[in-house]
Amino acid sequence: MELRKDPITRSWVTAGYDEPVTAAPDVCPLCLSDENGAQPLLVLPPSGPAQVRVISHPRPLYRIEGKTERVATGVYDRMTPVGAHEIIIESGDHSQSFAHMSDEQIERVLDACAIRMADLKRDTRFKYVSAFRNEGMAAGQEWPHPYSQVVATVFVPRRILYELRAAREWYADHERCVFCDILRQEEKSGKRVVDSQGDYVVFCPYASRLPYETWIMGRAHNHQYEAARSGANRGNLAGVLGRTLRRLEQVCQAYHLVIHTAPNSLQKKSSLREYWKTIAADYHWHIEILPIVPGRTKSYSLKETYFNDLLPEIAAEQLRQLNTQLPVPSNPRS
Repeated sequence: MELRKDPITRSWVTAGYDEPVTAAPDVCPLCLSDENGAQPLLVLPPSGPAQVRVISHPRPLYRIEGKTERVATGVYDRMTPVGAHEIIIESGDHSQSFAHMSDEQIERVLDACAIRMADLKRDTRFKYVSAFRNEGMAAGQEWPHPYSQVVATVFVPRRILYELRAAREWYADHERCVFCDILRQEEKSGKRVVDSQGDYVVFCPYASRLPYETWIMGRAHNHQYEAARSGANRGNLAGVLGRTLRRLEQVCQAYHLVIHTAPNSLQKKSSLREYWKTIAADYHWHIEILPIVPGRTKSYSLKETYFNDLLPEIAAEQLRQLNTQLPVPSNPRS
């Protein structure tokens, strides 16, 4: 594998792939993570089915070893895919749904994301670290076991660069965070707000790219997800996230969920720190959830020209009306 840069869009692409690891179809590598001989990168109590574990991805897109120097091939640039690719095993229960986990269990997963993101940012080679989960076959889910992923790269993804530049320009003109301004307007209007709990608000963006696209954002300004502000309560985030996913599973069977956070501030190149010198004031971490709705998601073929046949105001109203209650466990007869 190698990283190749498109000189027009300036996006990096991971090209090629290692030979797949063959295994019996009935074997789940996440269920066997205790038995593969590798020490977990993180374990969060309690023990048993509710335990959250972090392991290295068995077939990583990015590897810790290697140098990050670019190699020129005419007008093109390429690099070794240096980075990190980790799996957060969200539960020891192979068949458990993330959307139907308790708030406490979801909070443990969110904590594991923050811990691993903060740890990987200590490596000054990595420019960007984020966490995401792909739910459903259409979203690229590899195993039915509930899991999320954490990835560290030596480049900043293009979508994040768009956000960073727009946020910096807005701050230069208004001396305010554009994300804070958006959230204030969404709450004042209320038309696209789906839910809220504590300091966190769920809404369908004004220019939603997809039907039922959903963002989760905190009212308190903070540019780094992994560095929680004093008084921040991830329990509230877990509660509102669980309800949001239980809503979405009633309108789609697959989605992409990504945590957008600020890039690594420990980069060796001082020019990067200078370029984003106002980032603590102008950027705002948030969660983006992109559902895959069969038959209505033309934007996946049109790519950067998005088409959404469902107004976000209508999507938000429909999501507000959906049931979010966790099923009550049945009591076995005594």
